[in-house]
Amino acid sequence: MTTSGSLRAARPGLGPLAVPGALAVAILLLTLLGPLAAPHDPLAVDLTARFEPSSLTHPLGTDHLGRDILSRLIAGARTTLGAVAAALALVVALGLGVGAVAGMLGGRTDAVLMRLCDVFLTVPTFVLALFLIGAFGTGLVNVIAAIALSHWAWYARIVRGLVLELKTRDYVLAARIAGAAPPTIFVEHVLTGVLPPLVALATLDIGHMALHVAGLSFLGLGVQPPTPEWGVMINEARAFFWTRPLLVVWPGLAIALAVLAFNRLGDALRDRLDPTLVAERGL
Repeated sequence: MTTSGSLRAARPGLGPLAVPGALAVAILLLTLLGPLAAPHDPLAVDLTARFEPSSLTHPLGTDHLGRDILSRLIAGARTTLGAVAAALALVVALGLGVGAVAGMLGGRTDAVLMRLCDVFLTVPTFVLALFLIGAFGTGLVNVIAAIALSHWAWYARIVRGLVLELKTRDYVLAARIAGAAPPTIFVEHVLTGVLPPLVALATLDIGHMALHVAGLSFLGLGVQPPTPEWGVMINEARAFFWTRPLLVVWPGLAIALAVLAFNRLGDALRDRLDPTLVAERGL
């Protein structure tokens, strides 16, 4: 017989979620409140204040144009993570739509859609994003579209697999026997089982997509100067790396912290929301 103490030990606590969750929330707050949190105008140029060290006025110093680095990091969070949010919304919408149609209808529709997914899955996401930007042109909007089109197939595959598994549940079969249409069955009975793992996957992908946005901007294909963005900041600072290495370190550290926070948060959410893992814990 299982004791209440052993149940409490088996039940996942807040520990795994606390630190990455707090860091992710802090990053999101900076993203949302960027203009209010930034101590200076991130675009203000002051050539008399070039390469100033850390001080009360400029906590992280200034760059080669005298712009406040902390303000540009905060504004860059809004640019980078805003682009990630837009791309992720498109990815989830495409993946959920295609995966749901393939899983619910099956047959030839499923085969055609999954072969289309296979085409996108054969090319690494970053390489495919580069190819799509070459076709669409540079700019933040095209970067968002390229990232979305290079990632949606993974989500479609996962959603399809979840739908195929949930379709065999008794309550879904009962709804089908009662004459409910496939869209109604999906919305009322299947969607609730698809969303939790999809949320965990999307959280895990935030860091991955942030690297894509920053990397493409670093290459000059995404956000263009003087707009503050973490990849743009690294690109602008690389000419001064040997004399002012902190200009590269600060945006690099921001990217690393964001990726680490959302990856750990995604891992913790997956552990909580994955029904297989929950079943293994005996919950």
